Amino acid sequence: MEATIATENKEGETWSGGGKKPLGASYGKMMMWFFIMSDALTFSAFLGAYGLMRFKFIDSWPIADEVFTHVPFLHGHFPMYYVAFMTFILIFSSVTMVLAVDAGHQMKKAKVTLYMLLTIIGGLIFLGSQAWEWKNFIGGTYGSLILQDGKVVQFVDASGHQVALEDFVTKSAANERVAHTKSNGLWYVQDAGALPPFTTSEVIESFKNSPNISLRTEEVDLATKHKIILSREDANKFLSKATGVVKGANLKINEYGNTLFADFFFFITGFHGFHVFSGILINIIIFFNVIIGTYERRGHYEMVEKVGLYWHFVDLVWVFVFTFFYLV
Repeated sequence: MEATIATENKEGETWSGGGKKPLGASYGKMMMWFFIMSDALTFSAFLGAYGLMRFKFIDSWPIADEVFTHVPFLHGHFPMYYVAFMTFILIFSSVTMVLAVDAGHQMKKAKVTLYMLLTIIGGLIFLGSQAWEWKNFIGGTYGSLILQDGKVVQFVDASGHQVALEDFVTKSAANERVAHTKSNGLWYVQDAGALPPFTTSEVIESFKNSPNISLRTEEVDLATKHKIILSREDANKFLSKATGVVKGANLKINEYGNTLFADFFFFITGFHGFHVFSGILINIIIFFNVIIGTYERRGHYEMVEKVGLYWHFVDLVWVFVFTFFYLV
């Protein structure tokens, strides 16, 4: 029986074919690619689950153009404008990362420093924008009523555009109440979160006194891609089943409709935001290493290239999130 003996080639490498660099990549690059592939499968699973649930509840899923309409410092209805701006910023940061890697190949420290700084600024703008979007999503814009079966109904004007509760509901001084906390009531009882701005009776009574306001359900007319607006008679029947006022969103309930919509929004965008946050931290570390000349002394900027792979992956994932969560 012959024994197989590993022999070294001319260059002292054990692998006569690939050597110490399979596919021409260093160990660090290979490990980054392994991480990216495993993380890509994780995001694929999340987006696949989102797609499955959206398909299952396609006739009642919230319409993104009616949810993400905010733009900082501007009042009005701007569907998807700011989300598109966020996407552009993140893609642009990927371009600056490419330029940083190219400058590293040319051993141009000043350019690497500049482009890394621009990449970090782009990531910070995106992350800040995402935090701002979360704030608006959680705080809510219009408000709605929740029914006995857990579904919500929303209020619209004559043109079919959603109307905020504050625009037509009159607050009654007799129904004034404060949040129930352990300090002002039973020691073991406390209201969860902030109280809605109006009571259910105030909303119903104000609706009856506002003939120009209509009611619409979660159900979407698949032919027109708009939610179904009820007649006045049907609206009163739905209002008789109302159990509370909803303003904003959390993991249990939201004013936009199906509870799963908010759950997926928080989980998918939050998970991606964590990746962006991690990438910014890593970029900052690499940025300071570039400044102090760490990679100049090593004779290469491979670390910039490795973190660049991660940053491009984060950008690519957002393109898929933007497409499937916001656009489709």
